[in-house]
Amino acid sequence: MFKKNETVIGKLLFPSAVASIFIVLILTLFILYERLPIFTEYSLNGFLLGHQWYPEIIVGTFYVTLGALLMGVPLGLGCAILLAEFIPPRLSRLIRPGIELLAAIPSVVYGFWGLMVIAPFVRTYLVGPGYNILTGAIILAIMMLPTIIIISENSFRAVPGKFKEGSLALGANHWQTIKEITLPTTKSSIIAAVVLGMGRAVGETMAVIMVVGHVKAMPGAIIGPVRLLTTNVLASERISFQMDYGTVVILLITITFINAIANLIIHKMTSRV
Repeated sequence: MFKKNETVIGKLLFPSAVASIFIVLILTLFILYERLPIFTEYSLNGFLLGHQWYPEIIVGTFYVTLGALLMGVPLGLGCAILLAEFIPPRLSRLIRPGIELLAAIPSVVYGFWGLMVIAPFVRTYLVGPGYNILTGAIILAIMMLPTIIIISENSFRAVPGKFKEGSLALGANHWQTIKEITLPTTKSSIIAAVVLGMGRAVGETMAVIMVVGHVKAMPGAIIGPVRLLTTNVLASERISFQMDYGTVVILLITITFINAIANLIIHKMTSRV
C-alpha cells in the first residue's frame, strides 16, 4: 500500500521537477543570449578586469558576503544549538515563530532599518559615513539567520537519541556530546543551510543598496563604501543593458559555483558515513 502511494506521489511530483529544470534552462539561455553582444565588444578578461567594468564591484560583493557569513553563521548555529539542546521545548516553540517571521519580512524593511539604525550607529562609533561594507554585512547576516537557524535546528533534533545516550553513557557531558556527535552528524545539513543563506546574501539587492554607499571604489577597509553586483544592475549611470546582463551572468556563475562546491562537499561527507 505504502509503495503504491509512493509511486503515485512520485508521478505527481515528476512534472514539477521537469518544469523547474526547464524554467532554469530557459532563464539561463535568455541571459546568455542577451549577453552575447558584450562578448563581441569585450573579451572575458577585459569584461572582468577592464576599466569600464570596474572589478571593484566583484571585490566589494565578495567582502560584504564574506562579512555576512562570518557574522551570520556562528550566530545562526549558536541559536540553533540553544533552541534544540538547551532551552525547554515549550520556550523553544514560543521563540521559533519569531525567527520564522524574520524570513517573511520584506528586504526593503531590512534596508530601511539599516539606513535608520545600523548606519547611524556605525557612523557614531566608527570612522566613516556609516554606509559601508560593515553595515551591509550586518544587514545580510541578519537576513541569513532565519534560514540557518531553522534548517540547523531541525537537523539537530533529527539526530537519533541513541547516539546522544551512548555518548552520555561513556562519560561525555552535554557540550561534548553536541561537539562530537550532533555537529558531525549534521554537517551536510549545516552546509546546506549556510549555502542557502549565502545564496540570499549574494542575490540581495534592495536591502544592501540602501546601506553600502553604492560607490565604485576598491574597498580598503570594512568602513569603506562599495557597490555590489546586484546593486550595479540598478545603477542610474549604467553603461548599457548588455553590461547589466553581464552582471547577471557573473551572479549566475557565482551562485552556480557555490552550489556545485557545496554539493561536492556534501557528497564527500555522506559517502564517508
